[in-house]
Amino acid sequence: MRTTVSLPDSLLDSAKQTAAERGITFSELVEDALRLLLARAPAGAAPPFRLHTVCGRLVDPGLDLSRTSVLAVQEDEAAFRRPRK
Repeated sequence: MRTTVSLPDSLLDSAKQTAAERGITFSELVEDALRLLLARAPAGAAPPFRLHTVCGRLVDPGLDLSRTSVLAVQEDEAAFRRPRK
């Protein structure tokens, strides 16, 4: 497919020189550059999520993690428990 692109003269000259040094056409250089640019991850992309798991005594096997209200109550009870006299 053909298209028209406006480039600054200095960039065009540099690109043509680079294509000649690599023994490829200007079109091939532009195609390669666009493929590389489009294959990169977008700027500011979040890093891959990594789930950290634990085993042993750190996790209460009777704890239902799908009931967050229960978790909140347990945290409050632990944080605000009155010392026994």
